[in-house]
Amino acid sequence: MSDAPDADAPFVVAKADLIAGMAKGMAVLESFDTERQRLNATLAAQRAGITRAAARRHLLTLTALGYLETDGSYFWLSSKVLRFSGTYLSSARFPRVVQPALNRLAAHTQESFSAVVLDGSEVVIVARSGNDWRSSPAGKTQVLAYGLHLGARLPAHATSTGRVLLAGLSDVALAQWLSAHPLRRLTSHTVTDPAVLKAQVEAARKADYSVAFQEHELGVQALAVPLRNPQGKVVGALNVVAAPHRWQPEEFRLALLPVLQDAAQELRALL
Repeated sequence: MSDAPDADAPFVVAKADLIAGMAKGMAVLESFDTERQRLNATLAAQRAGITRAAARRHLLTLTALGYLETDGSYFWLSSKVLRFSGTYLSSARFPRVVQPALNRLAAHTQESFSAVVLDGSEVVIVARSGNDWRSSPAGKTQVLAYGLHLGARLPAHATSTGRVLLAGLSDVALAQWLSAHPLRRLTSHTVTDPAVLKAQVEAARKADYSVAFQEHELGVQALAVPLRNPQGKVVGALNVVAAPHRWQPEEFRLALLPVLQDAAQELRALL
């Protein structure tokens, strides 16, 4: 039996080296999301799993540091938090490596492409390129899909990228993920049964791609393939998003899957 650590296992720090106050402060900061943009001390405490008094101190400290703003009762994120995402996007190797490929694919196909990584229950868009607009069947121009911007976080279970990223986990890590994360319904097409999702992930692992049809948002279909490094480890996912009225599902897969696969193969040596 190998003594090598599980690559999917989270990093563990010794208790003596863990700064509990920092961990609680980050938990408070992460309590803000698209569902709860404004929090008071009581709500922050509930979401962060700490006492109200501790949440209040962290909220006030984060406000003093410029990461939050307040009206005296409620708190919300300030633009200063973008320093973290901006620094990551400009300095991290993964987004810089994949961006030229995304630009090339978007210019060639006139569709929208993204590179995505897994973070807990969500996937995070770290690079993207393409047309954000579509024409509806009635000829009206509208946004292709809401929330598909750099840094956007989408529920992994309802996305093609989420399934190929989950397919890259070990069986043990996948089982832990499925038991830890509830599957929220977003549309009538969203899979909310863990057994069904597990079967879809296993199918994505076998086929090396995944398709999602209107599971995260009505009127949007997506196709994704894994991005691997030279050692074969899945380090991200590459996907294309399009409107169903532009492509029939099978036509969509047949036309764009080879495009994604070729790009993923070219990127492998660089990741």
